[in-house]
Formats: sequence, C-alpha cells, structure tokens
Amino acid sequence: MKYPLLIICICALSVGTLQSCNPDKDQDKPTPVITADTMPVDLILDTIITGLDQPWGMAILPTGDVLTAEKRGVMKLVSNRNSTVVTGLPTIRNTGQGGLMDIALHPDFNNNKLIYFTATTDTAGGFSTALFSATLNGNALVGLKKLFQSTQINTSSVHFGSRIVFDRAGKIYVCLGERNQTTQSQSLSSHAGKVVRLNDDGTIPADNPFINTQGALKDIYSYGHRNPQGLVMHPSTGALWLHEHGPMGGDEINILQPGANYAWPLASFGVNYNGTPVSKDTAVAGTIQPIYYWVPSIAPCGMDFYTSDSIPQWKGKLFIGALVGQHLNITTVAENRVIKEERILQAFARFRCVKSGPDGYLYFLTENPGLLCRFRPKK
Repeated sequence: MKYPLLIICICALSVGTLQSCNPDKDQDKPTPVITADTMPVDLILDTIITGLDQPWGMAILPTGDVLTAEKRGVMKLVSNRNSTVVTGLPTIRNTGQGGLMDIALHPDFNNNKLIYFTATTDTAGGFSTALFSATLNGNALVGLKKLFQSTQINTSSVHFGSRIVFDRAGKIYVCLGERNQTTQSQSLSSHAGKVVRLNDDGTIPADNPFINTQGALKDIYSYGHRNPQGLVMHPSTGALWLHEHGPMGGDEINILQPGANYAWPLASFGVNYNGTPVSKDTAVAGTIQPIYYWVPSIAPCGMDFYTSDSIPQWKGKLFIGALVGQHLNITTVAENRVIKEERILQAFARFRCVKSGPDGYLYFLTENPGLLCRFRPKK
C-alpha cells in the first residue's frame, strides 16, 4: 500500500466524556471542544516512510534525520525517505508491551552525539526497563552504557512505561510502569509506577526528593503512577507534564512535583477490566489530582508541545497520541489546565509518538500501519 503526500482538511470529533480536574470548578463538567473551522486547513500530511514494525519512539536530529525505535529491538536512521538499521544495540527482550521503546538526544547532542534509549532487558528473575546511553556515529552506536535498570523485575509482559525527558538543568527523567503489580506503585523501595531522576551519566542527583528518606530508592522523583507513556517539559514553565494509562477509563494528565504521590491505585477515575472498582475514591488526601482525565480511555501514548511559528494556530498546543482512540489529540492548555480538546485523523491508525521538530514540522509515529509522518505548511 502506498501512502502519498496529501493535502488534507482536518476534522474534529465532538466529545462529551472528557473531564477537567480543576479544583475551582465541577470535576464532572465536560471540557469544551474546539470546532474544525478554527483549525488550519493549508497543511500537508507528508508520509516520510512506511513499513515500520511497531514503532515506539523517535528522536529528530538537528539535520532533520530521524531515529526510530521499533519494539522488536530495531533502531533505524531515516534520512531522505530511506532507512538504515542502526547497529550496536544491546540484547533486548521483545515481550508484550516491552521491547525497544523511547529515544532522546542529549541536550548537547550537537557536540557529544550522545543518545539515550529505554529497552526491556533480561536480568535474574525476569526482565525490566533499562536506560542506556551511546554515541551515534553514522548508523552505529558506540560506547554503549547501561545507566539504570528498574528493580521491578518479573515476567509480566505489561506496563513498562517509558519515556525519557531532559530538563533545563540536564537531568534525565524516565517514567516507569508498575508492571501490573499495582500496590508497588505506593512503595518507595520499588521502581514500579515511578518517575526516576538521574544525572546524564546515570548517577543520582544530590537534590532528589527522597535522597535522605530511609528505605527509599534515591533516584525516585514521583510515585503512584500506573503506566505512563507520555512525558514532556513545558516549554515556558519548565514543568514536567506526564500522561498515563488508566485501566477501563481514567487515563490521566499530571504535572509532576518532586516527591509527590499521584495516587494509583488508591484513587482512580477508571474501573478494573472486569468492571469492578479500582477504588471507592477518585481523590485521596495527601495525593495529587490529575489536571485532566478521560472516561472512556483513549489510551494516550506520546506527547509534545508544539513550539514553532510555522503553524501559528498550533503554537503552544499539547499534542497527544491515542492508541485505542486511534487519533491525534490536540489540547489547548492555560494556567496548568486543559481548556479545549480536538481529535484529528480519526481512525487513521494507532498513534504511538508525536514530536515537535526543530524544522517547525510536527512529526508522529503510528502502528498498524507503521508510518513516520509529519505535518508541514503548504508552500
């Protein structure tokens, strides 16, 4: 099947079940949806490459080339609409939701050519999420180092996380799923359901929130998460925004605070897959409420703020991929609130990753079919 370059008109879906968790207003009041006529129509949807096998993460190089990660354990360098397999990866366990996952560039990539990636790897007793760094030399990784391995080691094939983000100080954040062991999300002696914070060499920063907490893992930044697969730094405030999968309903967007508890499984807006309640509570004292949640689930995966002037109507918007929802989600945010939402490219594919590129284009990965695409202005 061919996926030609298309000039598209974008349409929206009305939504009546999306909720805003703003403490100053009724939490059950639906968030308004923007209409299609507010969207730019002079865009080109450009299919860069087809035939990707379950792509999961990507990093856009300053040259405009793109590194893609396929869950099966294959990294590719996409250049001029052709792809080359990147060599030098470690042994990766492709299992269920695990495998080769996210990729990120070091903030000083132009000089040091360092990339970071997460992958599921075997270890005694099972497998878990690990973080690696390596130097990109052409289409080869050299100087491979394992910087981190989650202590949540078992043979469950679900809820690995994981996204990688650098903050303005050069610290690395990696979000980790709870590997279907829900109560471990509340344990500070486990990496299950956590966001960890590291120096760029994998060591632990001296100002981490639990550095002096007896019995706690010193790399933990926040806890009480379920299966986070979106993590991004707000371009203006520098705050970290995270989204995570709920069970049946209750997908969430959270703004991270150091040392904070995000309540899973003590509270949830969703229910278990068999229809039983996760909890009788949607809020618990001492924990942080999401700023936004979805019922029913859209299965959010990947997100980024669009920061360019190339598409003025999109500047500042938060773009989120949807797996089950099979759409690209555009949210308008103001003062740490989601105030509007739109869904575009409905039923196009399962959206796995979305990135605002340095060239001003908006890139995304889909699976079934496995595509790397971008939006760019019509010239």
